[in-house]
Amino acid sequence: MREVGTQTQGGAEAPLRDRVQMLCLGVPRLSLDLTLQSGQAFHWVREGDGWLGAVDQRAAYVEMRGEELWSEVGAASAVADYLALDHPLEQIERSFPTDAAMQGALHFCRGMRILRQPRWEALATFITSSMKQVAHIAQISHTLRQRFGAPERIGDRMVFAYPTPAALASLNETDLRACALGYRAKNLLASARLVAEGRVDLEAVATMPDEEARRELERLPGVGEKVANCALLFGFERLRSFPVDVWIERVLREKYFSKHKNVTAAVLRTFCAKAFGPYGGYAQQYLFHHARLTWKKTEPPVRKRGAALS
Repeated sequence: MREVGTQTQGGAEAPLRDRVQMLCLGVPRLSLDLTLQSGQAFHWVREGDGWLGAVDQRAAYVEMRGEELWSEVGAASAVADYLALDHPLEQIERSFPTDAAMQGALHFCRGMRILRQPRWEALATFITSSMKQVAHIAQISHTLRQRFGAPERIGDRMVFAYPTPAALASLNETDLRACALGYRAKNLLASARLVAEGRVDLEAVATMPDEEARRELERLPGVGEKVANCALLFGFERLRSFPVDVWIERVLREKYFSKHKNVTAAVLRTFCAKAFGPYGGYAQQYLFHHARLTWKKTEPPVRKRGAALS
């Protein structure tokens, strides 16, 4: 049996798609590869012609056959919800500004959807993302899942869910540092305990207006403005949220403020709220992914801890 998370071994057996019952979910406006590799979630792995991962606590296999989306039948409903197939993507794309930077990102990322992830999973993943590149975040996610997450079999594969707040709260900092978390171990552990004990209620956060929800999430260790906005966008479906990381700050400064010096973080926030509108989170994700894959091959310098936009 092979575990999803580190690597899958090759073999001569029939592909997974031929050994599980599959269901067609129609012909959505969707680029599955872009969506699953765009820095929203970090645990999906290539499996034959598709992708293998977890949707909350359920193992899932998904693939595109031409323009059709197919899922392992037992996870089909959860997959459709996770991939946000109900988001009006054509309407969202039409809402984007018409400037060259945004339209270039739209052309590159057409069909990418914002995932509807479990709240704790999205929040915890971005707590662990601080000062890390995508490959490192994925490695941490897989390790946490394999050591502390609930397993579920699909075909002959074993997939691991993201560990619950209670599962992580029962650990100690040494356990988490052994997962290459470094200083993030303390933050993730403390946040898991606050959530597990109900002192920060994620269900209640889901009912709050955006600003109040952001302030409540920022009570958690390791959650500043950027991480809170990521959690709101990817875990609480606040599609207006516009996280500003080093990539997005670079895009904004070079493409929208190239003639201005000493632009403050507050000015950037105000500009983003006005310029990108109710689907700003989608615009942000398109700009982020386009820049990350088409600009210089090396990642931009990581901002030091404590900087305003980190």
